[in-house]
Order: sequence, then structure tokens, then C-alpha cells
Amino acid sequence: MLKLLPKFLLLFLIVGCASSKKVKFDDYVFQTKKEKNSYITSYNKALKLWDVPYTEEDIKTSFGTVHVIMAGSKNEKPLVLLHGMDASSTMWYPNIKALAKNHRVYAIDFMMEPGKSTLSAKPLSPEEIITLYNEIFNHYKLKNFDIVAASRGGWIATLLATQRKNSIDKIVLLSPAQTFKFIDKVGKTSSALMLKLFPSEKKFGKTLETFSTHPEKISPVYKRQFYLANKYAKSNSSMLKMHPFSDDELKMIDNPVLVIIGDQDVINAEDSLERAQKYLSHNKTKTIKDAGHFLSIDQSKIVNDAMIDFLK
Repeated sequence: MLKLLPKFLLLFLIVGCASSKKVKFDDYVFQTKKEKNSYITSYNKALKLWDVPYTEEDIKTSFGTVHVIMAGSKNEKPLVLLHGMDASSTMWYPNIKALAKNHRVYAIDFMMEPGKSTLSAKPLSPEEIITLYNEIFNHYKLKNFDIVAASRGGWIATLLATQRKNSIDKIVLLSPAQTFKFIDKVGKTSSALMLKLFPSEKKFGKTLETFSTHPEKISPVYKRQFYLANKYAKSNSSMLKMHPFSDDELKMIDNPVLVIIGDQDVINAEDSLERAQKYLSHNKTKTIKDAGHFLSIDQSKIVNDAMIDFLK
């Protein structure tokens, strides 16, 4: 499988470079204003799936405008949510009620992906990603806060935790991508790449079947938003900067960390958990039965219970 990885990444980079030449207006993610507006309309519809009161806010950073969705009592412990690639903060709709019960939630749209955040600088380096999120945390005066992060968001959360000076308490990683190892089943994940190259409803359905054991559980409203994210958003080479963390980097993390994967996950397998157990000083790991990479939707009740129990 690993032999396929260089070809996969090279093709991904080529797609990103080719897509960047088609830019019709000044936006890092979208190619036209019409496509962006269509996506945002779909985003707003999906956000209504959140079954808790929430507020939205845009804050200015050194790299552009960051969109944050807040829920839960201001008197509760802060909890930052970092979504998966192209999923946006609306992805938390099956989990937000459980997470907001005892936390003040801050769901952040990553500015290099489809969402309501807007990047005004060049693509961010890992060091700049750290600076960006520290600016957000400082803006809200977040101290001793927890993080729940999925897929690419899990890589970002791990990156933040490797910094000696951070205010993070507990961390939940939901099948973090490129964090403990490279993609487990590269061949199967190629469906996502083909969707980027030649977007269609059929390829989108196949991709969902690859990443989810229960695509029928995904709300049609959210499916529409997720499809438009894949159809309209430009590919980029940022995934090439997501390398698994070294042994020494993982040893630097002294936060309590819970790593959860699905038993049919195409991104992680048991060896990811073994590496987490070996190098993270305070860790718990869990494998969810009958769940894929989209485990927070596939088995939302089980995942919610595991997260809440850990974050107590």
C-alpha cells in the first residue's frame, strides 16, 4: 500500500496545481462567486441540523477571517471542535447536543477548506497554522480547554499539542488523518481523489460508501453540502504537508488523549492505535464496531458516550 502513496500524493498535487489556474475571482477555495454562494446556501441549511441554540461569528486574524460557531453555556468548560477535510463545522450535527451539554463549544471552520472562513494569505505552513489557532484561542481567552477533532482536524489538534506552551487540556482524536501513520488503505481512498478530478453524484455516493459503513444515516441536507464542497472547491496541495508525527514529537504531548477509530476505517487501523499507545504518555484508545472513517455519524451514540465519558 505504501508504494502507492507517492503516486497518490503526486496526482493530488498535480490536481491542485491544475485547479489553481482556473481561478475566476479572488478566493482561495472557490473558483466562482456563484459556486461559493451556492455552497454557503447549502451550508446554512445543514447548520440548521444542529439541535441546540447556536451563534455564529467572524473574527479577523493575521491570515484572514475565521468563522466560529458557538453553542452551550458560557459558564461551562471551553471545547474546541476541529472538523474533517472538506466537512466544515456543520459535520458535528450528530454530536453537538451531547458535546454542548457540559461545554461551551467553539466550532472552527478551517480557512483552507470549504466553509465560511476566508483565507487572505498564501497557503498556510504548519507553523502558520499554529499561529492562526493561537490567535483564535487568544481572541476568546481560552484556557484549559478541551479539543475534539476529526480526520485532518485531528492532525491539526496533534500539531497544536506538540507545542510546549499551550493551554489545551484533554484531546479526543476521531480517526486522525496522517497523524500516527500514512493512509492505511490508499487504494480504497482513491475514490475521493476521483471525485475531486471528475465530480459526479455517482462518484460521491461511492466515496461515502468507502468512508462510511452507514451512508444512509447521513442527512440528505448535509450530503448536499458535502457534495458541493467536493464539486466546487479547488483541490490544493496542503495534504502534502501533513506528515505523520515522529516518535519524539508524540512523546512531547503530555495531554490526556483519547484516540478512536472505526473497525472498517480506511484511514487508520490497529497499528495507529498501537503507535498512540507506545508514544503518547497519557492515552486511551478505542475501536468502534461497524464504523468507518465517518465514525461520528456511523455510530454517533457510541462515539458521543465515549467522548463525554473521557471529557468528564
